[in-house]
Amino acid sequence: MGTPSKSGGVEKSAYTTVFGSLDSYDKGGVELINDDARHYAFSNIFEVAATSKPWEKVAVAKNFEYVLEAVRAEGTSQWRTAAHDEFVVCLDGRVTVELVKLDVSPLAADAEGSIALDGEPAGRPMGRIHLGHGHQALLPSGAAYRFSTAAPAVLMMQTIAGPDTQFRWAEICQTV
Repeated sequence: MGTPSKSGGVEKSAYTTVFGSLDSYDKGGVELINDDARHYAFSNIFEVAATSKPWEKVAVAKNFEYVLEAVRAEGTSQWRTAAHDEFVVCLDGRVTVELVKLDVSPLAADAEGSIALDGEPAGRPMGRIHLGHGHQALLPSGAAYRFSTAAPAVLMMQTIAGPDTQFRWAEICQTV
């Protein structure tokens, strides 16, 4: 967007988009006019990932049962599955997703969130997805998935809060 010029055209403004990464991000925050910061949840996904253990699923946003989770990707994750679709976005680095269509799901049809699987999943390989910065993938219900990366990366998962979702609002949210 720009601002109107005297000649009736639009004068272009100089905006610079800066992408964060695990190694370089600005904290950011909520600028309050006449309110209290405790009324808002604000966290920086890169800061959350930088201070998390590999593969921890830390909620950074919540709307009813749905959450956005910050995940520090490092090495190879356990196999996981969910009874519902999940989405993953790679925000930093490069990550490979392996998918297996499970012969039998260990979850009830109404189970919420994902769970870790013990060992290798029984089922038909569905393929691999290679994610780079900004790439998104669907993790379909009834499939098992695992992530791998050669260097630390940051993932954002859109899912339903489950048994492994960690809520650390007091640690990650702006309060003043």
